[in-house]
Amino acid sequence: MKFNEFDQTVIEMLQEDPAFAVEYIKGAFAGLDEQNGEVLFLLALRRLVEARGGVSKIAAETKLNRETLYRTLSARGNPTISTTKKIINAAGIHFAELTG
Repeated sequence: MKFNEFDQTVIEMLQEDPAFAVEYIKGAFAGLDEQNGEVLFLLALRRLVEARGGVSKIAAETKLNRETLYRTLSARGNPTISTTKKIINAAGIHFAELTG
């Protein structure tokens, strides 16, 4: 995945501050009902995956095929709740933290 300078800054913040990572994904999750919410949520997941070691590492931890994970996180991705939960859990966040 290619990331611009802004993406890299967000990724560094996600790496350095676990509490920020939870709030970041929580905000993206809360925004799903907004216009472009799904696209923004997928972008947030991509950044989180990169911050937690990249697609290869998260694919191994989730037991998802790397290519499938790339497609899932693409702009046209449509992850299931199960896949989303696996990704978020592999990043060290519990799904329940997104609703509290």
